[in-house]
Formats: sequence, structure tokens, C-alpha cells
Amino acid sequence: MNSNIIFYIIITIIIVNFIIDKILDALNAKHFNDALPHELQDVYDAEAYKKSQNYKATKYKFGLLTSTFSIVLILGFLFFDGFEFVDNIARSYSSNPITVALIFFGIIMIASDVLTTPFAYYSTFVIEEKFGFNKTTKKTFILDKIKGWLMSAIIGGGILAVIIWFYNTTGQHFWLYAWALVTFFTVFMNMFYSKLIVPLFNKQTPLEAGELRDKISAYAKTVGFKLDKIFVIDGSKRSTKANAYFSGFGSEKRVTLYDTLINDLDDDEIVAVLAHEVGHYKKKHIIFNLVTSILLTGLTLYILSLFIANPLLSQALGVETASFHVGLIAFMMLYAPISEITGLIMNVFSRKFEYQADDYAKNTYKGEPLITSLKKLSKNSLSNLTPHPAYVFMHYSHPTLLQRIKNLRKQ
Repeated sequence: MNSNIIFYIIITIIIVNFIIDKILDALNAKHFNDALPHELQDVYDAEAYKKSQNYKATKYKFGLLTSTFSIVLILGFLFFDGFEFVDNIARSYSSNPITVALIFFGIIMIASDVLTTPFAYYSTFVIEEKFGFNKTTKKTFILDKIKGWLMSAIIGGGILAVIIWFYNTTGQHFWLYAWALVTFFTVFMNMFYSKLIVPLFNKQTPLEAGELRDKISAYAKTVGFKLDKIFVIDGSKRSTKANAYFSGFGSEKRVTLYDTLINDLDDDEIVAVLAHEVGHYKKKHIIFNLVTSILLTGLTLYILSLFIANPLLSQALGVETASFHVGLIAFMMLYAPISEITGLIMNVFSRKFEYQADDYAKNTYKGEPLITSLKKLSKNSLSNLTPHPAYVFMHYSHPTLLQRIKNLRKQ
């Protein structure tokens, strides 16, 4: 096999993936105007359903534009030796492999972000604004971008630099050290994400004493779940869409409620949502996902170690000098089909886990307030209630609303 064959395999993977995605999107779009099933008739009135259909159609058309732009950009970069051009710029500043890699990825990441920022701006300030979701100010939008760049540079750049140092120091066995580093970082972030990262973007305040907190604490006691840290996050700073999540382990365990969730749902519904999240914790889904993620990372790094030293990877992207950073990009493109398969398998597990968490909430609290909360959240986010089954299989990490309601009402 020579570098030209690898190049065209990469091109084929990108194009085939794009075609499959667009077919799935088109199939899904054909169901936008389907009549609502009997169980979901009360989610939307006629006016709200029309708004939901318009929102889905607008997002679909905009998605076609952005994804087409992205694939044209990627293919153009590949056919016109864009990676070689950026690599030459990076090498003009330094001969140190770590410095070259950081400059190389820095240029690509910043250029990519700059080129896609107009789409993000339009999505936020035109589409989301039109349908009443956007609460982001232009100042917040810009600050989020700057903070994102800084975090990518510090965290992403730091991890990349250490991995390349491992590679240069230990050779083919670098993957073991890299795996240990990524594992430590993953566990650390799972523990302290809400405490260290979230405050950079949002304000978190403890849920004030009152009826809601009392109900949450009372439920937690009935299932033997110690929960002292309950926080409210200012999600309304950016959007009207609502959410809630658990994070951390042991003494760092906490639940975070979006202020929009508190505004949208009544107390019983909020407790039911939290009961669902407790179900994930009690059923060890969080541990399963963490361990599986770590194992998949180890597998990926091991496979990377078998090929990264091969100069054909760099040459396939037009760079004659074998280098870790260019080979890494080629590997990521070639590995995409495997990532797709592992992603599909994880989605199957995730949908199964959602049913289990729903069952836990139904059995330890009540099923009906969880149903009404899901309906309200779907309505308030103008969700697609009639997705195509193939689209659900490929992309959904949760069962559809109809599937969850049928499961919750099952005796």
C-alpha cells in the first residue's frame, strides 16, 4: 500500500460518511409533518406544532448548508495540500517536534473556528432568536469563544505536548503512558468539572431552602442517596432550553438544575427528573460509561501506536517528513468508521440505560410527573416527536419521547 491509496481511502471515508448522514437527515425530514401519535396529542396545540415543524425545517436546511461547507473545506484542504502548507508554517518557527505540533494544531483549530463562527453566530442570533430560544448577548458569545480558545490551548495543548513527549521518549510504548494521562484527566474532570470548568462560563448558586429543596432531600433519603450539594445554574443566560445533570463522585457528588428547568416544571416534575438521574447513579451507568470510555481510549491509543511511526500516514496528507501531528490527523480520519461503530454500540447501551433510569424513577417516586416533565421539556424545546427510526438508531442516545412514555406506562 502506498500513500496515494491511503489518501483516497480517507477521501472515500469522508464522502461516504457525508452521504450516509445526508440520507438519514432527508429521511428524518420527511417525517417532520407526520401526525402526532395519540399519546403525544397533548404536547403541542396546532399553533405550537406548526412552530415546531418550522423550527425543524429551518434547522434541517441550515444543517445542509453548514455540513456542505465543512466537507468542501475538508476536501479542498486535502486536495490542495493544506496540511503541508500549515506544516511548513509551523516548521518555519521551530524544529522542536512539540512546538511544531502545537503551532500546527493551533493554526488549524483557530482557522477552523474563525471560518465556522459566522454559522454559529447565525444559528444563535437568527435561528434561535427567531424561535424564542436565544438569551445569549453578543458579549457573552464573544467571551465564550475567547474562553474556549484559551481552554483548548491550555488543556488540549498541554495534553498533546505531554503525549508527544511520551512518544519521543518511549517510542511505540507511548500509548500506555498516554492512556494513563488521559485516564487521570478523564476521572479528574468527572470529579471536578462542575467546580472548576462550569464557573468559567456560568454562575452556580446553591438551591435555596424551601419546598423544592425539602422535596428533593426527602426523596434522596427514601432511596438512601446522600445529596447535600444541589446547585442552580443560570442556563437562561444563553437559552430558554432546560436541563439537569449529576456530576462527580463520593464527596464531590452534586446535582445541577438549570434555572429554566425550575421555571418550566413544577416541584413534583423536578423531583421525578432527579429520580431519573439518581437511577443512572444507582444502576452504575455513570461508572459503566466512564470505564467504557477509558477502555475505548486505550484501544484507540494502542491502534494509533501501531501505525503512527509509518511515514505513509504523513505522506498521504502531502507531508513528506514523517511527523506525529500529521500522522495523528490521518489516523483520526482513517479511524472514523471504527469510531462510528463504537458510537452506535454506546448509543444502544445509552438508550437501554434511559429505560432503566425511567423505571427506577417510576418505582421509587412516580411515573406520571416524569411523563409530564418530558412532554413539557419537549414542547419548550420544539423537539421532533416523529423521528425516522433509522435516524434514531444512528444518532439518538435517548429513546424517543413516545417510546419512553409507553415504557413508563407499562405495568
